[in-house]
Amino acid sequence: MRIEKKAAKSFGRRLRQLRQERGWSQEELSTRADISKNYIGEIERGENNVSIHYISRLAAALGITLGELFQGL
Repeated sequence: MRIEKKAAKSFGRRLRQLRQERGWSQEELSTRADISKNYIGEIERGENNVSIHYISRLAAALGITLGELFQGL
């Protein structure tokens, strides 16, 4: 598996973990981050390389820093 794909999958797993820790659905995160629910699903499945624009929106919606978002990756 290519390094980019591994990174995307790891990031997606981390995002799912953080979302689930809060008890949020993909729809809830989608609303809070102003990102489509379908795109949230694609990110969590590691299907997309996410831009810093969306990564920062996700961190803000989760109430964490970028460093915390990437913690453990």
